[in-house]
Amino acid sequence: MTHHSTSDVSPPKSDRLLVAAGVLLGMGFAGFFDGIVLHQILQWHHMLTSVRPTNSLEDLEANTFWDGVFLMAASVFTATGLILLWRSTHQQSRLSSTKVLVASLLLGTGGFNLVEGLIDHHWLGIHHVKSGSNELAWDIGFLLLNLVLGLVGVWLLREQRSPQPSGTDTPAST
Repeated sequence: MTHHSTSDVSPPKSDRLLVAAGVLLGMGFAGFFDGIVLHQILQWHHMLTSVRPTNSLEDLEANTFWDGVFLMAASVFTATGLILLWRSTHQQSRLSSTKVLVASLLLGTGGFNLVEGLIDHHWLGIHHVKSGSNELAWDIGFLLLNLVLGLVGVWLLREQRSPQPSGTDTPAST
C-alpha cells in the first residue's frame, strides 16, 4: 500500500496520461469556447482587434485568418488530448477516476485561459475580452475566473493524491 504526501502534486504514474489528456482537452475546450463564443457569436474580439481593428475588409480578413489559426491550435490540443485519453484507458487495468479527469480539464481550461489572457490581453495587447468601456474589468474578471478554475483543478488533483481512509485504499499501480 503506497501513501503519497499531500504536498506532492504530481499524479501517480498510472494517472499521468489521464492528467495530460485532461489538461490538453481543457485547453482545447477553452480555445473552442473563446474562438466560437467570444470571437464568432458575440464578436467581442478577434485575435488582433486591438492592433488591427475590424474597420476594413482587409483587417477583418486578417483577424479571421488568425482566429482560424487559433481554432486550429485548439483542434490540435483536443485531438492530442483524445489520443492520450484513449491510451490512458487502455493502459490501465481499471478506468481512472473521473475526478482526475475533471480536475485535469479544469486545470487545462483555467491554465490555458490564464496564459492566453496574460499574453494576448495584457502583454501583447492584441485583443481584449470585450473592448470599450470596462475593458480592463472584463480582462481581469476573465483572469480571475480562470485562476479559480485552475486552482480548483489543482486542489482536486491533490485531493485525489491524499491517502484514502482506512479500508478504502485502492491497489497501488506500478
